[in-house]
Amino acid sequence: MIAACQFGLTVAIVAVAEATPRVVIVGSGFELPDALRRPDDVPPHRDALPWAPFDAGRWHTLQDGVRGIAEDGTGLNLRYVEQLYTFGDRWRDPHELFGGARSLVVSYLALVREAPLGGAAGAVWRELYDYFPWEDWRAERPAVIDHVILPSLRRWVERTADDSLRARRRERKRLAFGLDGSAWDGERVLERYELMHEAGLVVEAFRDRELRRRAGIAEPAAVGDTEIPRALGRPMARDGRRILATALQRLRGKLKYRPIVFELLPATFTLHQLLRVVEALSGTRLHKQNFRRLIIAGGLVEPTGELVNQTGGRPAELHRFRLAAIHERTSTGGIASAAD
Repeated sequence: MIAACQFGLTVAIVAVAEATPRVVIVGSGFELPDALRRPDDVPPHRDALPWAPFDAGRWHTLQDGVRGIAEDGTGLNLRYVEQLYTFGDRWRDPHELFGGARSLVVSYLALVREAPLGGAAGAVWRELYDYFPWEDWRAERPAVIDHVILPSLRRWVERTADDSLRARRRERKRLAFGLDGSAWDGERVLERYELMHEAGLVVEAFRDRELRRRAGIAEPAAVGDTEIPRALGRPMARDGRRILATALQRLRGKLKYRPIVFELLPATFTLHQLLRVVEALSGTRLHKQNFRRLIIAGGLVEPTGELVNQTGGRPAELHRFRLAAIHERTSTGGIASAAD
């Protein structure tokens, strides 16, 4: 007999406003069954990505569905949309633990220019790095890496008595966080989050284990430390942070070879605005002059001949994206690789 399965769509809607990357968040709506609640329970995690079951009668394609979900729940009309990954792990949706159908969801990334939100889902904009504070290196190396994450991972590595497993864990930590001579790789967003989840360093790892225990489902050996470092980002309902990490990883990778960043900018912009948007998404500071040379040499933008006044400086020239650049065999030179 085939178990019941619910097929849905979810979307990470990303914008950049004032050099701050943001994501659209809605409420999750999950509640523990009354019989399993305790007086000391903390409220369920409410932050979720826009989601809905796929309505086959209403939507001709999956992308139609994603656009419909966004418009219904947030009031936004999506422009750039691309499919990310299908998530279908057992118990990824807590409703399954308490008699609900197994959940299978196809995730998408959408890029928009920030606008007021409406719709029926109570959507709000939240800062993306609230969920991944270790990913924002624009000011400096985040202190949480050295003060919390690496010491906790070190204990997790050494906890196992299996020499082979210990070596694999140590290598994963080295690659994920750029240790022992390896460089920090901004595109390993999902790898870092999943390593931290497996090690029990994020709240979701303990929350999901506790929900399975209450549902009477046998548990494997305990994960992570007994005390959760609460500074490790804002939790999300279900596997929302895993999906959002996938979206940020995809976005950072595409910054290097596709001009998708222009979906986040107005029709005309200064090169300084463009620089700040790329920095916001890559989580790093870029060399201003190198960046300018790469953008112009790559033929991605052209000047409009108009100037705009800047606070405390001389007027800056406005540019626009060269649509023809998509069809030309040009190289951006690595739009997100002009590191300082």
